[in-house]
Amino acid sequence: MDLNSLTFLLFAIGVVVLSNCFPSAAGRGTVLALASAMFIGSYASTPLQLVPLLSFLALCFGVVRAVQWRPSRRMVWAGVTTVLLCFVYLKRFSFIDSLPALPFAYVMVGLSYILFRIIHLTVDISQGMLQEKIGPIAFFNYTCNFLSFVSGPIQRYQDFAEVSNKRLRLDDKVVSAAFSRIVGGFVKVAVISGIANHIFNPLVTRLTEQSGGMSMPAMALLFATTAITYVIYLYYNFSGYMDIVIGIGRLIGIDLPENFNKPFSSRNFLEFWSRWHITLSDWFKTYVFNPLMKCMVNRIPSVAMLPALGVIAFFVTFMLMGMWHGTGSVFLIYGLMMGAGASANKLWQVAMPRCLGKQRYKALCGGVMYPWLCSGMTCAWFALGLACFWLELPQFTFLAQSLGVLGIIFAFCVLTLASAIILGLTRYASGRLAPLASRMAARARGVVVHNMMLGTRVVIIGLVLSFFHKAPEFVYRAF
Repeated sequence: MDLNSLTFLLFAIGVVVLSNCFPSAAGRGTVLALASAMFIGSYASTPLQLVPLLSFLALCFGVVRAVQWRPSRRMVWAGVTTVLLCFVYLKRFSFIDSLPALPFAYVMVGLSYILFRIIHLTVDISQGMLQEKIGPIAFFNYTCNFLSFVSGPIQRYQDFAEVSNKRLRLDDKVVSAAFSRIVGGFVKVAVISGIANHIFNPLVTRLTEQSGGMSMPAMALLFATTAITYVIYLYYNFSGYMDIVIGIGRLIGIDLPENFNKPFSSRNFLEFWSRWHITLSDWFKTYVFNPLMKCMVNRIPSVAMLPALGVIAFFVTFMLMGMWHGTGSVFLIYGLMMGAGASANKLWQVAMPRCLGKQRYKALCGGVMYPWLCSGMTCAWFALGLACFWLELPQFTFLAQSLGVLGIIFAFCVLTLASAIILGLTRYASGRLAPLASRMAARARGVVVHNMMLGTRVVIIGLVLSFFHKAPEFVYRAF
């Protein structure tokens, strides 16, 4: 079921209606389980294609029950290792190509997010943070909730259970805010992301198929333009989908966590990853980075070594994150690039106060041009890393060889300068126009104005979809 299709919209409306017809916790749980089963089933053409996924879920449920029965470190390691091995095999990572594969195609959508939730459950249960016995229906609804099955957000079980065990009660404010969120999400996906995708496709075609005769500066400029266009496409596509599912969730009594918080207003790379795909970043921080840092610090208790240990932890964390995004080698490059960006950012933050002094460094950060430049560099490095999402490894290698070190540096400088100017001016304009925006927001709270704005957005969505014939494909649906 395509997430941007009329079928999904009608399906979601049906789930909302049924959830409000059966508002008790048990009624909503049953409706959610049936809806999630239908949603997952829509990805398979035959029942056989669902067998590996269902078997993986059964294994995961068994592991969770085993850890609940005996929450020892040995049981956790055995359970998590078993689940990881099955996950790697089902995802068919490139380094296991020599192993025999299943002799039929099967559904892999959602496997990665199921894995995150299972590791969260087993670790939290073993640490005594989750005492509740999880039944089959609650387990299925948590791991396979159709709203977050394809692309998150990654919600803690404690938060999911808290709202799931309550009776559904909606009021005018909740319904109005939910509809506004849903319509706004469709504007992002269908309009802004659609326009960016319409620009991006011919650019990437020209870059990958017709760039042989280009000069290095021309190719670098084309690469920079393509990269930043993809960033715009990805952000509005992904964040728009989050708005849609969060809005639908509120109408059925499920409060999904926020996944974006104005990431391009970040002043550095580390701050960016606290604002972009927030639940994924928090998961890796909680279950990979922090335990790894704790383990290394216990073994090497030296304050002078902390920056070096942090670099190691960043590279390991982002390398695993890159491998999670895809099974090809190019995603490993993506992870290493993100790790390099985070490590450079942390080392810079450590070195600059030593070189300039804390007061001078603080004054530098509080200026105008330096934060603009930092924001531009953050966006530029992220855009270069995301090239791994839209280039295959042979294309990536060809472009790297064609551009060379100087070409890549030139593209990075162009992206940095353009991003710094655009983001800086946007930030300045937002500050200057904040009072006007507040007055307009106050007026928009009126019923008539609010409904007119919603209607206008719907008309815009319809016009853009009639031009593109359909909304762009959802980027993150393969995970």
